[in-house]
Parts: sequence; structure tokens; C-alpha cells
Amino acid sequence: MAPKSNEKPVELTAETESKKIDADKTNSKKSKKNDNPDIIEDDNAMSEEDRELKERLETCVSTLINEKSEVSVTTQIRLKALDVIVTELRSATSSMTSVPKPLKFLRPKYETLKEYYGTIGDTEESGEVLFLRARLGDVLAVLAMTLGKHDERESLNFKLKGAKDYESLAKMGDDTTTATTNDNNLGSWGHEFIRSLAGEIGQEYNARVLAGADPDDDAAFADLLGMVDVIVPFNVEHNAEAEAIDLLIEVQRLKNVLKLDSIDEKNYKRVCLYLIKTADFMSDPDDYAEVLEAAYELFHKQSQYFDALRVALRMGNEEAIPDLMSQCSDPLMKKQMCFLLARHRINFEVEGDDDEEELNEIIGNEKLSEEFLKVAQDLDVTEAKTPEDIYKSHLAETGGFSRRREAGGAVVDSARANLASTYVNAFVNAGFGQDKLMTPDNEWLYKNKDHGMMAASASLGLIQLWNVEEGLAQIDKFLYSSEEYVKAGAALAVGILSSGVRNDADPTLALLDEHINGDSHIMKCAACTGLGIAYAGSAREDVMELLLPLVEQDNSGPNTMLEVSLAGLALGMIYVGKCDDAVGGTIVQRLMEASDEELDHSHAIFLCLGLGLLFLGRMEKAEAMLEALRTIEHKISKTAVIVLETCAYAGSGNVLQVQEMLHQCSEHIEEDAQHQMAAVVGISLITMGEQVGSEMALRSFEHLLHYCELPVKRAVPLALGVLNISNPDFSVIDQLSRLSHDPDTEISQNAILAMGLTSAGTNNSRVAGLLRQLSEFYSKEAGHVFCVRIAQAMLHMGKGLMTLSPFHSDKMLTCGPALGGVLTLIYSCFDLKSTLLDKSHYLIYYLTCAMNPRMLITVNEDLSWRPVTVRVGQAVETVGQAGKPKTITGFQTHTTPVLISSGERAELGTEEVLSVSSVLEGIVIVKDNPDYEAPETDEKK
Repeated sequence: MAPKSNEKPVELTAETESKKIDADKTNSKKSKKNDNPDIIEDDNAMSEEDRELKERLETCVSTLINEKSEVSVTTQIRLKALDVIVTELRSATSSMTSVPKPLKFLRPKYETLKEYYGTIGDTEESGEVLFLRARLGDVLAVLAMTLGKHDERESLNFKLKGAKDYESLAKMGDDTTTATTNDNNLGSWGHEFIRSLAGEIGQEYNARVLAGADPDDDAAFADLLGMVDVIVPFNVEHNAEAEAIDLLIEVQRLKNVLKLDSIDEKNYKRVCLYLIKTADFMSDPDDYAEVLEAAYELFHKQSQYFDALRVALRMGNEEAIPDLMSQCSDPLMKKQMCFLLARHRINFEVEGDDDEEELNEIIGNEKLSEEFLKVAQDLDVTEAKTPEDIYKSHLAETGGFSRRREAGGAVVDSARANLASTYVNAFVNAGFGQDKLMTPDNEWLYKNKDHGMMAASASLGLIQLWNVEEGLAQIDKFLYSSEEYVKAGAALAVGILSSGVRNDADPTLALLDEHINGDSHIMKCAACTGLGIAYAGSAREDVMELLLPLVEQDNSGPNTMLEVSLAGLALGMIYVGKCDDAVGGTIVQRLMEASDEELDHSHAIFLCLGLGLLFLGRMEKAEAMLEALRTIEHKISKTAVIVLETCAYAGSGNVLQVQEMLHQCSEHIEEDAQHQMAAVVGISLITMGEQVGSEMALRSFEHLLHYCELPVKRAVPLALGVLNISNPDFSVIDQLSRLSHDPDTEISQNAILAMGLTSAGTNNSRVAGLLRQLSEFYSKEAGHVFCVRIAQAMLHMGKGLMTLSPFHSDKMLTCGPALGGVLTLIYSCFDLKSTLLDKSHYLIYYLTCAMNPRMLITVNEDLSWRPVTVRVGQAVETVGQAGKPKTITGFQTHTTPVLISSGERAELGTEEVLSVSSVLEGIVIVKDNPDYEAPETDEKK
């Protein structure tokens, strides 16, 4: 039987047939854009004006191509017809709301005009004919923007041919066409055309390079570069600086940006900001350097020496500092530059300046302690805190310390608990100069034993942090103690005390010199660590000469490798990011000559870290050392290579390096997998400070936790900590909280310490609650409780006035010594049993290098306090945005001094003063605004 559908056509009526025809018409209208570009729109639907415009353009096109082959249509008439088309197109492209009408009406004629263009000049090449061809080329280039085939770059080809015709005309010296030949042939067609053309120029440039053209040879790209020289100034003048820079980067001619006259005091900030942010996405070190170099030169050109210094420090170009200081004539700007150098821990001596002494004092951080204590006083947090104030064990649900007394019998002080209290006391009262355990009397000192006594006497250095004069007076008596460990602790305290502070008397070197060359093992270890902390980032040769013999020593004693490793780490900290050959060569030589037994030592990784710190952020400069490390025939070779590689690319966001590290983690190994742990931390190290990379790294860590072996999983919490130093992000704390209850001891301990690191110096109440719960949960596990205490110490560090974050100057700069200090803690967590939970717990003091006040103080020209109104809110990315966008959101208005958390930014809340610094962080000099007019107050009658 036939289907019903076959019977239906018989029943069709005239009415349904007419509906069908109407529907077909509607559908054809709808699909006209896709199916047939020649159909524009139904004439009836057009307005009178549009119909008139369409007819006018069609008449001009038919006159131009001379459809009827009339003899009377001369080149002059054709030019006039073409001029009408040009005028209509140019006036219409100014509208951004819809597709310009002339463009729409000329679409059907595109192929016809193209054919005609190919025939012009076949018979003669007079000036008029050339001019006609050049003008038609311009029109076709605009039409090709939407109609041309993307791969063939028709728009650009028409433009290049037109440019040649204009050149020929210029040589002929034809007066009739001179005016239009000199006309700006690109800008007058509008922004969209310029943008489209710039894209095609980039494609053409790459195509020519792939075809074998030399990128450095301008001759091979002369036609393209001629256009670039017109487009770039046009874009800059019309507030499209980002597009101008993109084009210059695309054709590898970024240096040309320095020749532009259109970059002035109004727009240099936008240009430089875009350049600095673009640098993050440059994978090639040469391109990276070139982009920053351009920003540096532009700032320099505008006499913005403070910003130029920021870029120089970002490049690691310390040779530029003396030039900038000598060229800067503004004494206030110089002082502000010195504050930046002090924060970045740069050991620079100002010479031959009228204010030489004052400037050197600022760089040496000599007044840092004084300012910090004034802020503490202002915020009313000067009163010393006890460890019990932090533990809050009276809140414990399962009877903590306070209830033990009632159980009968004397309270037994555990050595490990006392040691933890020492660290908590030191970190919480850091920089305040007073506490309730160590400064009143020596009783607490003798509640510890051996290494505990060392940590206790060293804690004095942290309590008196940055205050060298008073601190030395308190520590002095312990330097002559009969107890070896107390003496060692005092030596370490001297180093901690002077962290980041430069003193004319140089007490650290004077006091520790003799111990380095002494016979006592523990004194040597303390002296090495003390020197590493005190002179971090200073690159002092006299200190290097002291420590190098320790690294080179080849005694076969059991303690030798510990001394060698600590000396290597100290050298890495002192020469952080300096790529020093003498230090690097010595460490590599020592690793090559060491016996397997020595390299198996739990602290040998610190020797590798010392080498890594030497090349921190220096990218390809570490290549030679990497080759040397690969020749070592021991499993540590893999670890050393990864530590050096990840340190060298720290903060670069280099995707290829991240992929390499993920590849290292993919191998399933149960034992000897220290290199995998280093690779996981390395992923964080490479992506830190770069938002997109950090977010992608977080996702990768999820996969690592699911699919990898134990060694990799153990490093994930540490990596999370490195990504969020002093930045207690909700989701990261959540993840760490889950990991802190993991059945594997090392994962949970690392997660607890990472919680401390992410919340360091923030007093975050959520983390404080989680850590209190953990101290009860693990109350029977001594190791876990110790980790919880250290995490609590970091959380309440400096009573919430400090940060461990190595980033400063609006996250543009990474402080080498600060990152080195954090990495020392992270690498000691690879093997907690033999470092922090054993006798090397004093390595925690390396965090001192990363400790900095997170305050904003505004000062007068004579550096006395000047409280002003500031707005503090979440930082907003404004790079490449039009106009003057707001840089912060959700702000609160305060009067300085104020505390600034991670991810926050401050801006002045009054027009009464101007800041010398472009970034409001740390100590900022403000001056009166000469243009400020006080608002008139209406007096009540």
C-alpha cells in the first residue's frame, strides 16, 4: 500500500499554494546573506535615500568600468565617478552601529571591479591612468576587507599595488594628483579597515619569514614596514596604543616605538603598562628583554626615573641604577627610588650626592624598625603576646594543656612543645623588641635542650628584628655563654637581626667571622645560616671568600656534608639571581666530586637549592650549569637539574617549562622520586605571579592528586603554598584543609605547613580555627602538633603586620631573597623527618628574609609622617582599557598608615597631595599639589 504522504498532493488548494510561495519568498529573504551576496534587499523595503544611494553607486560603477564602451567616457570622468564612490565609502565607515550602506550596495559589484582593475594600464600607463588604478586599488582593498578570501590577503595586496602606483606617480611629479597622493591613504578609511589591514600585514610578514626572508633585513619587508610606519602613529594618536604595539611586535620592530613623536606625557603610561604586561606572555628570553627594554626607554625619555627603576629591576639590570640615580635631579624622587631599592634588598651605595648619607640610610633600611614600631603603636598592637594567646587551648573541646594539671601530678614540659613555643613566640613578636619568654630573663632558655637552646637564643634576633643597635646589646651576653648551643644560637641571632639592614659597623661579619673558621660543627652551621640570612641578596665578596672554603672542604666526617650544604645555601642566598661564576663553579665542582654517601645525605638538596637561587629568574643563563649537572652519576643529578631549571624560570610563566615539569611527574615511581617533588613545586614556581598560569596550575594539581604516586602527592600541598604565599584564598585553604587530614603522614604535615604559608601574617580567623582543630585532632602525634604550631606562628607573624609575599611594587617585582627564604622552607619539607622535625629546625629562620611589613605610610619631604586619606580596595586589571578606568573596586577609605593585603591596591583619596611614587606601597613620599584649590565652604548666616 502506498504511504499517505503520496496522497496529499492531490488535496492541495490554490490557497495553500499561494502560502507556500509566500513562505518561499520569506525564506529566500532570510537566506539572501548566505546564499547569494548579489541580492541586497527587496527594493520596496528600502527607504528613498537608500534607493537613491544605491542607484548613484551603480551609475558610478557602470561609468567607471564603461559598461557600454562609450568613447566619451574619458579617464577624467572615470576618476570623478570613482571619487564619488570613495567619498561615500569614507563618510559611511565612520558609523560603528551597522554595516555601512555603500559597502553593502557595492558587494555585488566586487568581482566586476576586480576584473576591471586587472585591465587598467594594459594599453597605456599615463599619470591619470596610474592614479585611477591606485584609487580603485584603495576602494577594492576596503571591499576585500569583508569579501576577500582570508588566506589570500587580498585587502593587503590591493593596498601594496596601490602604494607602488602612488610611488610611480610621485616620481613622475604629476601635479594634478599630488594633493591626493600625499593624503593619508590609510587612516581616512576608518579604524576597522586599519585593524583588518594590520592583521594581514602580520600574516604576510610571517609568510615571508617562513619563505626564507631574513627578519633583520628591512629591505625584504620595505613595502610592509612603510605601511606599519603609517598605521602605528595613527593607532597611538587615536588611543589604540595596544594595537600599535601588537603590530610592532608582530613584525619584530618594537624598537620603532621609541621613535614615535605621538607618545607623550598623556599616553606614555598606557603604552608602558601594556608593554610590561605583554612581557609576561613572551616565551623567548630575547623578546622578553626587548619588550621591557622598550618600556624602560620610554619611562626614561619622559624622565620618570622611579618607574624606569622598577622596569630595570624587573629585567635584573642593576647596572642601570647608578645612571638613573645620577640623571634624576629631583631629590624627592631619589629618596623614593631608594625606598624601592631597600624593599627589593638591593645592596647599592650612593656616591657623590649631596644627600648621600640620607639616601644610603634609606637603602640600608636603617629606619625600618622605627617606622614599623610606630605603625604598631598607631594600630595599638605593641603589647607582647604569649604562645598561649595563639594556641587558645582553653577553647579545646578535648582538654588541652590547661586540663592536664587537674589530672594530678606535675605538668611535664615536652622538649618538642617548648621548641614549638619558642618559634611561635619569636614569629608572633617579630620586630616588636619585647616578648614574655625571652626578654624578661633567661629562664625559658634552660627549659630547652641542645638544639632547642640554640633556637631559643636565636629567637632573640627575630624579636629584635631590624633593630641592630638594641638587639646586639641583648644578644651580646649569650655570645660568651659556656653552653655551645646557646652560643651558636646567639651567633645565628646576630644574622637574623640584621636581615636586610645595612650597618656601617657591619657587626654580623665581625662576630661570625671567627666561628666560620672555628672547630665547632654547630657554630659553623649557625654562622653559615646567620651569614646567609644577614647578607641575602647583597652579593658581598668578602662574605663569599669566607664561605667558599667551607663548600670546598672534603673531610669525610659525618657532619661535613651538612656544613657544605648550609654554606652552599648561604652563598645561593647572598648571590641570589646574580649568576656568579665563582660560586656556581664551586658548588657544581663539589657536587661532582662528592661521594655517593655524601650525596645521599638528607641535606644535599640544599646545595642544589643554593645553585638554583644563584640563577633565580635568569632563564637561559643557567644553560651551561645545567649541562654540567647532567654529567653527575647519581640520582641527585635529576633533582639538581630540575631545581636549577625551575629556579631559573621562576615567575616567567614559561609554558614549555611547565609542560616539561608535568612530564617529569607522569612517571610512576615509588622511591627515589625527590626530583618529582621538585618538579611539582617547580610548576608553582614558574607560574607564580601570573594569574592565568596560576589558575591552570591549580587545575593540574587536581590531576596530580588523582593520578600520581605518593611522592608527587606529597609535594602538591607545598606547591599550593608557593602559589599563594600570604594570600589565604578560600578554595586553596579548603583544598589544604582536606589534605591536612590525609592518612599519609607527610601529605598531612606538608598541608598543615602550607596552610601556615598561605595565611602568613594575615591573622585569618578561618585558618586560625582550622589550625586549632588540627592541634586537637593530632594531639597524640608530636610531629603533627609541631607542624601545626609552626603554621600558627606563620599565621600570626608580626601580629598580622607582616607578609612573606615576595611580590611588591604592584606585583611587578619579585624580591629574590624573599623567594629564596620561602623556598628553603619548602625544600626542607621534602624530608621533614630529617630537617624541621629533627635538628635542622633552625632553617625556619630563613623565612626572616621574606618578612616585610605590609604597611602603607605617607611621609613628608623630610620623611616625617603625614597622614592622608587613601582608598584601599581590590586591585583591578586596567591594561589596554579605554579612557581612565578605575584601578580598584570595593574600596574603603582610611587615613594612613594602613595595612595592605595580597591582591589589594591603594590610591590617594584626596587631591590635596601628590605622591612621588606611582605605586602606593611601603613608605611613600607625598608633596603638596600646587594646583589644588580648597572647596569653598558656605558659611551659615
